[in-house]
Amino acid sequence: MEMPVPNTAVLSKKAAVVRRLSEVLPSDAVIHEEREVKAYECDALTAYKCPPLAAVLPSTTEQVAAVLKICHEENVPVVPRGSGTSLAGGALPTADCVILGVSRMNEVLETNYDDRYVRVQSGRTNLSVTGAVEENEFFYAPDPSSQLACAIAGNIAMNSGGAHCLKYGVTTNNLMGVKMVTMEGEILEIGGAHLDAAGLDLLGLICGSEGQLGVVTEATLRILRKPEGARPVLVAFNDNEVAGACVADIIKAGVLPVAIEFMDRLCIETTENFAQAGYPDCNALLIIEVEGSDAEIDMQLDLIAKIAAKHDPIEVRQSKSAEESAAIWLGRKSAFGAIGQISDYMCLDGTIPVSALPQVLGRIGELSEQYGLQVGNVFHAGDGNMHPLILYNANKDGDLELCEQMGADILRLCVEVGGCLTGEHGVGIEKRDLMVDQYAPDDLDIQMSVKDVFDPKWLLNPAKVFPLASSDARRVSSIAAE
Repeated sequence: MEMPVPNTAVLSKKAAVVRRLSEVLPSDAVIHEEREVKAYECDALTAYKCPPLAAVLPSTTEQVAAVLKICHEENVPVVPRGSGTSLAGGALPTADCVILGVSRMNEVLETNYDDRYVRVQSGRTNLSVTGAVEENEFFYAPDPSSQLACAIAGNIAMNSGGAHCLKYGVTTNNLMGVKMVTMEGEILEIGGAHLDAAGLDLLGLICGSEGQLGVVTEATLRILRKPEGARPVLVAFNDNEVAGACVADIIKAGVLPVAIEFMDRLCIETTENFAQAGYPDCNALLIIEVEGSDAEIDMQLDLIAKIAAKHDPIEVRQSKSAEESAAIWLGRKSAFGAIGQISDYMCLDGTIPVSALPQVLGRIGELSEQYGLQVGNVFHAGDGNMHPLILYNANKDGDLELCEQMGADILRLCVEVGGCLTGEHGVGIEKRDLMVDQYAPDDLDIQMSVKDVFDPKWLLNPAKVFPLASSDARRVSSIAAE
């Protein structure tokens, strides 16, 4: 994956930049020694690495503003970083950049149960938001698989979702306001603890902008009352495409489960060896969870069982206890780690219409045979958010490139059937050169014009989202204009 050529003028003044940063931050918050910055050389897309010029760990919004102002004056690119769990290279550094990590900004600033919101610093982890309010029977709905580690900052940047997004939506549906710092060091308040802000939907613009427009330091998040109860059902099939058709029929029937998760044989067997969840011997597995009172749960599960029966399942297993529910979910929640124990893999993220699931699953199987690479399918089936895991050997010459080619074909397929390149992982570097497959040149130009307004020098999160040739031209043009 090509990256921009480092700015030699920036590299040559590293000492001066580090000195200025050290004047506005505590001594332990500026990291610049070669052996130390290696810790920030990649995110969860570990196939690509590049140590940054330096890394900083501010603790307040004011410190973030001071850092950005210095970098703006010195023309130093800045890569915002939450917990580094991005699977799309969203926090991959360039050699001439400063990593701005928000991990020390992890406090709960305000909790309001009457108006159902919590205000937190953006470095707080996703799961710990629920942890801060669950004693009062509230929770924060978005639940990415990495929720134990991922930061709210990254969730906002990528508009993350999770297993429960079918019912509760993704980050943008649960984000009420942000405090954000521009590249020039200006502190902005956007949205807040109210239903809607007047004027332009700037909050909708910020959520999912992948650190291109500013650095979010605080977030006001919607919290919800915990449901009375929840119960999953496991439905096993002998065919991936039949399982996909079952998902489409459940959605078409008007049932709204809190989650519909899909696993294929490769994932089922691998996670069973890893976690011993007690899954049946089958080619495809659906985990469908519903919420509500006992009567509501029984009614929904009975309807789902009737729909599933039309697709000839080999087993339907309704949970009867908290222990059985935990066992049903155990394998699904262990899937990514289990696959990682047997192979290197690339986790994709494309979204498709639910009705296209059978067609897309069939085509992925054909591409697997064509490229000679195994694929494990585990994903949020209810909203068509695909996560194919392409297995490859990082130590075999050409395997990574082959994996990327196959991944590009899968993502183009998602666009072709009426979907899009990403559901929750973002574009990052992984999909930036595929943006031309989804957007016309005029569409991309409008998107880049928005970045021109917020970041005229194109210093924020370089080489991400937009095709490299286009973003490089914009960046060079801004430098020439000076």
